[in-house]
Amino acid sequence: MGMFSRMSTIVKSKMNRMLDSAEDPRETLDYSYEKQLEMLQNVKRGVVEMVTAKRRIQQQAERVGENITRLDRQARQALDADREDLARLALQRKQTALAELEGLDEQIAGMEREQEKLTQAEQRLQAKVDAFRNQKEIIKAQYTAAQAQVRIGAALGGISEEMGDVSMAVQRAENKTDQMRAKAGAIDELVASGVLDDITGPRDDIDRELAQISTSSSVEAELAALKNNSAAAPPSGGSA
Repeated sequence: MGMFSRMSTIVKSKMNRMLDSAEDPRETLDYSYEKQLEMLQNVKRGVVEMVTAKRRIQQQAERVGENITRLDRQARQALDADREDLARLALQRKQTALAELEGLDEQIAGMEREQEKLTQAEQRLQAKVDAFRNQKEIIKAQYTAAQAQVRIGAALGGISEEMGDVSMAVQRAENKTDQMRAKAGAIDELVASGVLDDITGPRDDIDRELAQISTSSSVEAELAALKNNSAAAPPSGGSA
């Protein structure tokens, strides 16, 4: 494949993708429906024009029929007046009018057949247009629903990604909290063991010595109280 052929293929593929992304099937369906309505209107207009033309010919045939009646009356009047020549002329014109009327009747009959065909075609096209309209609305509703599902899916995907980031942030926060708790526990342990000074307790050696003396005095006082209570209690198991 040559370079220009590859470039043409790439351009066509990109154009197809652009057209696919820009095309809305609902608009395409509405446009197709409008074109079908235009065709249906053209057929209906043709039926109306056919009926109008047939009506004109029928009116012309009515005039010819009236002329035939008039010529027949004139022929009778001419005979009554012993004017055979006028009667013959009237009858000749009557024959011409009869031939003309026959031709008009044939045209009317042909137009009626064409009108019937156009009417049937209009009815068939009307049925197809109605069916297409119903199908169009169903497809449009399905496309709208599918489009909504895609948007919901995209939103849920974004939420899932966001929740993943939140979960990672929570995990990091929990890890940092555990580390801080571990450090605090280690500091408490070091303070308790005397390795570190408790900044909340005495701040110098004298304060610590006084605290130890106070603690020892409390212990000795409590021990003496226990001894006194033990000495004052009667011996168990003795006779009265």
